[in-house]
Amino acid sequence: MEMNSSVSGTPNLLEETEKSLKGMNFWAWSELLITIKQCQDLLPFPSSSGSLEKCVDSLIGRMVTSSEPSPCPSTSSPDSSGVRFSCDTGSTESLKNSCSRATWWFEDLLVLSTNLVEMVIKSMVLRKFDHSIISRFLFYYQKSKCYTGTPDEKRNVVETVIDMLYILDWNSVSFKSLFGILRVSLNLNIRKCSRTKLECMIGSQMDQATLDNMLIPSPYGMNYLYNVNLVLRFLKAFLHGGISQTSPTQLRKVASLMDLYIAEVAPDPCLKASKFLALTMALPDSARDSYDRIYRATDMYLQVHAGLSEEEKMKICCALNYEKLSSEACTHLSQNRKFPSKSAVQALMSQQIKLKSLVKATNKTKSYIDSPPSGVIEIGRKGKKNESDSPTNNEKLRAHLQGMQWRVTELEKICLKMQTQMTKIMKSRVSGHSTPRSLPKLCS
Repeated sequence: MEMNSSVSGTPNLLEETEKSLKGMNFWAWSELLITIKQCQDLLPFPSSSGSLEKCVDSLIGRMVTSSEPSPCPSTSSPDSSGVRFSCDTGSTESLKNSCSRATWWFEDLLVLSTNLVEMVIKSMVLRKFDHSIISRFLFYYQKSKCYTGTPDEKRNVVETVIDMLYILDWNSVSFKSLFGILRVSLNLNIRKCSRTKLECMIGSQMDQATLDNMLIPSPYGMNYLYNVNLVLRFLKAFLHGGISQTSPTQLRKVASLMDLYIAEVAPDPCLKASKFLALTMALPDSARDSYDRIYRATDMYLQVHAGLSEEEKMKICCALNYEKLSSEACTHLSQNRKFPSKSAVQALMSQQIKLKSLVKATNKTKSYIDSPPSGVIEIGRKGKKNESDSPTNNEKLRAHLQGMQWRVTELEKICLKMQTQMTKIMKSRVSGHSTPRSLPKLCS
């Protein structure tokens, strides 16, 4: 309107506007909201950006300083005074109000567009606002906005929320809520970059997941049951920092979860051998103390996919660590015609190696009992024997030795039985008259 400083006359509109903006910190909360709502409608115009930034700064400043005062419930009303002080004295009421004081602005900020939400969140991060509160607001905003709206509007909201969650501390973001937004995003065909960010956040906390979380149906048009590719991407994100960045406890939790997941997807007749193998080999060998569950899942997979070639079966068996199979699993494998003969031989050899190691350990322990080191029977300066030579310790060692000798005897019986069965199996594979026994319950 050309009412700048060069235009004579009073009052000057530009001067009055600047004077009004300087007093923004004293505006009521409802007045700030109205101004921001009006400014976001003018976002295409460059002249509105300066006023908008000032409004956002004032808005966030009011939210930061509201830890003591709490706003009126009707803050959206233009007549609202904006802020009132809490006068409660009880500890229970104080705790309740502290929670409400942290989230009182959630409902009011639902009027903001996605562009303005992004601007507000980035400003909050710069001002060291509590990340857990920010993440709670973003999930609240996503749920509220996606309750109604067109698919395009929902997609825009979900992408904005994911992008803003990604810049927060991931440990402050609810893992359960991440899976909730994942299920929404799967039906919206969001941008690849936003999808990757969401998968990285989920994968980094995969040790908190449950089997129900992982059983995500395959995309529309695919014939396999579950979205295996998505789970593989989660695992890739989980291991992104390397094994050195992952604690053994987290690694074992994820391995246990994957064992359950693999058992669920193994009966799927449409699951390709390459995908099954990728699942079983996705984690390092150190993640598992026992491979019995993997063996059972592999047995199930080979039963459903009976048409696989010997070469394909051997590739699948590469995921098995025979040294970490129980003797029961190895015994069953030696009789299992679904497995290739080379795999049965490897299982037998691993049991023989176990037997040799156990025999050596038994002999060392026996030698220690029969002729203890001189230090064990040395008499101290005060005339007392070393505690290692006490009757209690000797009894424990002898009991340990008896247990090891019993285990050696059992392993000798198993290996002898397996060798006999292997001879029969080799003959029966030629004649085709052998029937494998049912799979026993294996040790975990």
